[in-house]
Amino acid sequence: MNEYIRELYQEVILDHNKNPKNFKSLGCATHSAEGFNPLCGDKIDLALEIEGDVIKDIGFQGSGCAISKASASVMTSTIKGMTLDQAQGLFKEFQETITSDLNAEIDTEKLGKLAVFAGVREFPARVKCAALAWHTMISALDQGAKEIRTQ
Repeated sequence: MNEYIRELYQEVILDHNKNPKNFKSLGCATHSAEGFNPLCGDKIDLALEIEGDVIKDIGFQGSGCAISKASASVMTSTIKGMTLDQAQGLFKEFQETITSDLNAEIDTEKLGKLAVFAGVREFPARVKCAALAWHTMISALDQGAKEIRTQ
């Protein structure tokens, strides 16, 4: 991984862990789900307010490692205001990025701040930490299983 991305990865993780965005309860939620990573102990409660096909507001609560919390923070900031199709498409891009080969090219322009999470590719055990909020979001949008577990 290039040195710039590595440094940015550390900076984003630390900043969003310490000062998470959208770390709140959402009383007007229309969609919600819980996520749990038993390997790391990460737990997230995610709530979305969806109007039409747009994510009007989103909040999360829970506890976990710095990567898990930072990923949820960046995700919620990024998808707020998106359509459901855009958010689901971004989920696929994010998942491909964090699970791709270490030498795979990362489209930083397309992913924006999310590109820094490519850094978890160096730590395979941490991929599930970064992905937990995203899988929980998909579960909430699908209104399927109310609890998602990464294993």
